[in-house]
This record gives sequence, structure tokens and C-alpha cells, in this order.
Amino acid sequence: MEFSKVYFLGIGGIGMSALARYFLHEGKRVAGYDRTPSHLTAELEAEGAEVHYDDDVRAIPEAFLDPRDTMVVYTPAVPQDHSEYRYFCEKGFAVEKRSQMLGHLAEGKYVMAVAGTHGKTTTSTLAAWLNRGQTGGGSAFLGGISKNFGGNLVLGSGARLAVEADEFDRSFLRLYPDVAVVTSADADHLDVYGTHEALKEAFAQFVRQIRPGGFLVVKQGVDIELDNPSIRIFRYAYDEPCDFYARNVRLLEGGYYEYDFVTPGGTVEGCTLGIPGWINIENAVAASAAVWCAAQAEGRSLDADALRASLASFSGVKRRFEFYINTPRQVYMDDYAHHPRELSATLASVRKMFPGRRITALFQPHLYTRTRDFSEGFAQALSQADEAVLLPIYPAREEPIPGVDSELIARQVTVPCRIVDRDRLADEVAAMDTDVVVSFGAGNIDACCEALAAKLEPKS
Repeated sequence: MEFSKVYFLGIGGIGMSALARYFLHEGKRVAGYDRTPSHLTAELEAEGAEVHYDDDVRAIPEAFLDPRDTMVVYTPAVPQDHSEYRYFCEKGFAVEKRSQMLGHLAEGKYVMAVAGTHGKTTTSTLAAWLNRGQTGGGSAFLGGISKNFGGNLVLGSGARLAVEADEFDRSFLRLYPDVAVVTSADADHLDVYGTHEALKEAFAQFVRQIRPGGFLVVKQGVDIELDNPSIRIFRYAYDEPCDFYARNVRLLEGGYYEYDFVTPGGTVEGCTLGIPGWINIENAVAASAAVWCAAQAEGRSLDADALRASLASFSGVKRRFEFYINTPRQVYMDDYAHHPRELSATLASVRKMFPGRRITALFQPHLYTRTRDFSEGFAQALSQADEAVLLPIYPAREEPIPGVDSELIARQVTVPCRIVDRDRLADEVAAMDTDVVVSFGAGNIDACCEALAAKLEPKS
């Protein structure tokens, strides 16, 4: 890269922070803006990045004001009227979206990309960890904080690169993968796509961009057009017989599972995943299928012993099915789910893990448009719990929409339901008769997790 400095608009985002870390590692000088401080921005500052939190051109470090040696990367979540964004565009800086930059960095790599409206973060992180077990190397740009790798950026030897391919703002269409996984293509981001059909067409285009001789691993039942004749296409499922699936699934204590992994070339018996939940077995099948395809491309077989060891040692992703308490008397876990299908799948998994126990679901809706479009689906999903607690909507990049609030969901929920302000959540839940508690949301409900755990711990 010809630029010696990189400036990030939205540097604290999970994908942006991974890019910032990459350029710090490459010896570039890095600075950026974000709306609020976070643990990610604190870590970036500790690693040498210069970060500020005011939308003010005067806050841009002087060293980053020369377009001849400074590259600007922005997230689509930054509005077009952002003063710093306008400044960089008007002054002739090279300005690129995060997805464009990721596309550049993927050039020359063997790209294993995981796409889908849900499940992609855990699956791509699993693929990176399994790839490390198979090859001893490999790199990754992840959409969550991997507990195994200790971050969202993985730098390793070899050409393989695992990436989370995000459909928001059509970002994944900047990638040309060798192996692609599609976990789902449910209606989402309709503020961007307008219709479900337009979103599915974007996924179809993503499939068309798989390189000749490459592989597609798509979940059984996902309805998108598959018209790339130069690739091999496989289906995967949790336990439904197809190309890749889990057979002889056995529930173990604490919600963990043992299973046999079935592939087109044989079966890897006695697999045990290091994190609980049947939904994660499905994710593990998809990730294992991706590394199986990469091995096939190299003309070799999957190392079964290494696969079993990697699956067993996988410790998960922050905010993805993350347990804080897991005892016979009290369970508390947190999950990033923010789409009705995600909530439904996670609650179904929790119900299987803890049969006969009382489930309390805590949910912070994310975005006014998503709440408007899917209020009925959210209500149906939350009604799978025994009781529900809703927080006010987290707006993120959006302005309020008249008539759209958490009450829109609450009045359709068929189990006892209440709405609680975020600053009262821990105390309110602690005062309830709880057994299994699960918090959901992509906003800032995670800031409550430690307080919730502390309040619930005495019940365990």
C-alpha cells in the first residue's frame, strides 16, 4: 500500500477495528473517529492508534491532513453529512468503504468467506480456528472477538484467509471467494434492500463471484439462485442427511454435544464441540465443510484427529451464546441475536439444552426499521420463552419512526412481558423468579452483562 497513514471513520466497529489492527501491524500510522469510547477503541489506543470521539474536523490529527500520504476508510454506518467524511471527500483524499479495503487485502489469498443473515460470525470464527488446526497457520478478519485468538484479527502463515462476508450495504460483493458458505438468506436490512427478493439477488450475485473451480457450501433449504456453473455446490444441515451433516447427535451435561461429522468422503466420528448449543453444531458442520473443501482444493484429505482436537478446544466468540453462569439452579447467557430467526433458533437451542426449566428472555430491539418490519416475528420468537423483558429500541444510525417502539412487539407477545429501561435491567431481573436467563441484542445491552451476572450469581 502506497499510503503511510490510514484514517478510519467509525474505527470502533468490529470490522473496522480489525482493519485498523492490521495496518498497525503493518507499521502504518493509524488514527480515527468513533461516536463513543468502547473496549475496542481503548485497545486500539493502547496499540498506538490515535482516536477521538467528536465529529469535528479540528480533532483530526495534523499528521493525517495530507491526501498524498493518508488513506481514509469509512463504515457505511457513518452518515454522508458527517463533517469529517465531507472534509476528506472535498479535499481529494482517497476514501474507501471498509468492504473495498477488505477486498483489496483479500487479493492473492485463498479466501474462505462465510455469508448469511445470521450464523456467520460463529461459523467464520470456527473456520479460522479449524483452519489453524489443519494447517498451523491461516489469517482471518472476523466479525466478533474470538476467545481462542483473543481478538478479531488473525495473522498467520499461508495463503488461506477466513472472512466474515457481511451483506449489509452489499459489502460482501467486494469479495471473490474460493470457498463460500451461505448460512441463511432471511429478510433483513430491508432499509438497504427494499425487498426480500432484492436481498436474495445479492446473495445470488455473491455466489456468482465464487472463483472458477471453487466451492459453495449452502445450508439445506436456503432459497437463492445458484447459477455459477464453474463451482462445486454442497448442502449442509444440522442432522438432516445431505452432503455435510451431524449424525448420532448426543446431548451431554451442560448443553454440550457429541456427534459424528458426515462428509461426501467419509465420516469423522466422535466429535465434541467446546461450546454448548445445538445451533453451534450446525455452525460447526458448516465450518468443517469449508475446511474440507479447502483440503480438497489442495488434493488432500481432512486431518480427522486435528479436526476433533480443534472442535473440542473451540471456546467461542464474545456475545455469541456466551455463558456467564451455568449451574443447576441458575443460568445466564448472552447472545448477539437481533433478527427473529436468530432469536427463535437460540431459544429453541436453549430449550433443548435445559428441558423443563423456566426461560426468561431479555431483548433490546435494534433499529426502528427492523422493529417495524419484524415486530410480529420478534413477538413469536420471544413467546417461545416463559417470560420476556424488553428494553427500548437501540436506534444505532436511525432516527425514530412514529408509532414504532418496543410496545409494538410487547403487545403481540403471548407470555408475560414487560418493558424496562436499560439502567434498571439488572435490578428488575434480579427481583424476578429466574432460572434460565438469556439476553439478546446488537445494541448496548451487553453493557449490562456483568451487572446482570453479579445480581444473578447469588441464585446459583
